[in-house]
Amino acid sequence: MSLLETTINGRKRRSNHATVVAGLGRGIVSGTFPEGSLLPGDTELSARFGVSRTVLREAMKTLSAKRLVEAKAKVGTRVLDSSSWNFFDADVLSWRFETSLDYEFIEHLAEMRTALEPAAAAAAALRATSDDIVSLYAIAAKFDNLNHTPESIANVDLEFHLAIARMSGNPFMRSASALIEAALAISFQLSSPAASPEMIDEVASNHLRIAHAIASRDPQKAMSAMRHVIDVGKIRIRTSLDAAENVPGNKTAELRFPDSTRVPTS
Repeated sequence: MSLLETTINGRKRRSNHATVVAGLGRGIVSGTFPEGSLLPGDTELSARFGVSRTVLREAMKTLSAKRLVEAKAKVGTRVLDSSSWNFFDADVLSWRFETSLDYEFIEHLAEMRTALEPAAAAAAALRATSDDIVSLYAIAAKFDNLNHTPESIANVDLEFHLAIARMSGNPFMRSASALIEAALAISFQLSSPAASPEMIDEVASNHLRIAHAIASRDPQKAMSAMRHVIDVGKIRIRTSLDAAENVPGNKTAELRFPDSTRVPTS
């Protein structure tokens, strides 16, 4: 299940392997198992999760592939420093999103989107086929629905941005899809444009502007339009966090952007 689907629908039942991977992965990313520490031994972990050592070993291989842990003979399995973690991995992003959603994470995610997605839009303007453009307009048209729910508009948003990553023709852009999905999951959780008809209309217009730029084969306009969409989304989240600050007991009140990261609205 994708991060956006999990955020919208909640978790579904997993296999034993997936349960162990998620349990340990979430524990590592949250700091329950600190960076540099050794994980408990196989006997303890097998008992904790109620799985065989075979399942546990396969789970450790998966976590190792995500660069969360490293196993050494006669030493044990050590949690790697967070600088080694693969944040392009959808699971690692999901665990980070679930366990510690802070302003720094949101800011870093926005920086990566700004570095990648405008370039993907520019490449799409140069490489998209006629069929690609027709398909992109069809997706853009889905935004124009005043009855959107947060769930439905988030799904259209993801479909649109992933289509552009694919149209770029660059496999590295497509590999960054987990970053896009994480950003949209945050937006869904904290601030959705479905909150008002005016915001839905703004989102529809902004995404249509991207489609127009790609269709006109203008990479500079495509870059600018995509950058604007990312900035507007960032402002919307910032506004939501500012409003949440005055709500007692609201955890989102703790998610604060420093003044240096504020995006100008003019």
